[in-house]
Amino acid sequence: MKILNGRELAGFIKERQAHQVRGLRQAYDVDPKLAIVLTIDNPVIEIYMRLKQRYGDDIGIGVEIHRVKQAEVPALLTELNADDSVHGIIIQLPLDDPSQTEEIVNLVAPSKDVDALGAKAAYDPATPMAIMWLLAGYNVDLRGKEVLLIGRGKLVGAPLEKMLLASDVSVRVADRSTVDLAAETLASDVIITATGSPAILYSEMIKDGAVVVDAGVASEDGKTVGDVADDVYDRTDLTLTPRKGGVGPLTVCALFDNVIRAARATVEPAAVEPETSEDAGA
Repeated sequence: MKILNGRELAGFIKERQAHQVRGLRQAYDVDPKLAIVLTIDNPVIEIYMRLKQRYGDDIGIGVEIHRVKQAEVPALLTELNADDSVHGIIIQLPLDDPSQTEEIVNLVAPSKDVDALGAKAAYDPATPMAIMWLLAGYNVDLRGKEVLLIGRGKLVGAPLEKMLLASDVSVRVADRSTVDLAAETLASDVIITATGSPAILYSEMIKDGAVVVDAGVASEDGKTVGDVADDVYDRTDLTLTPRKGGVGPLTVCALFDNVIRAARATVEPAAVEPETSEDAGA
């Protein structure tokens, strides 16, 4: 089995990002800053907050967490959008009242919407970026391959499909309407799954020598699990993301890459143009 180790690649990207942040500070006196807006108390979310703060500290980006009631979010976003010292803004989901999610995420200025949740965000979403980086980092050539994307969600599947098509990769998509998922997966050289449905992909559904990227996240019996069943990890012929440390570490990298690009765009407007997957580790 060949492991697609995102944590290993993240180390190289993190080093590159720290260098970029130092360059912004030295050349332009720009200190990149990320603001996270949080409306609920949740121990799991607090873990993610600390992870982002620690990552920001490591590369020299300030991370501010604004804990407010949801009714206060629009006014806060007006302030943050107008604050030139803030380069990126995240609305941490879920909101206290999820029914307002679309309305609120679209209040973030597109130039600061580093999570790419709003309809007019200037950046690509972090998880699809992370998947593209992971495949490029391990020289997985998608050209001429049968590529299957399982899931067409707003945060991962739908934007990833667009990114793959923009890279001239022919991709098929399976979703809830797919009648025979096993038939689709068995015909695929590369499977990228992002459904959040535990153990949706079993060993018998995967052809010999396939590449499998698990970007699904779900909770089962109090544990965080992916879309890939345990028996898949018994295979020795696959190229596969590990249970932990695959897409996740690179998702954090991709998020902060957007923050760096947002900060750089204040002095170099062309910096907002998306990077290619090949640029990620440069």
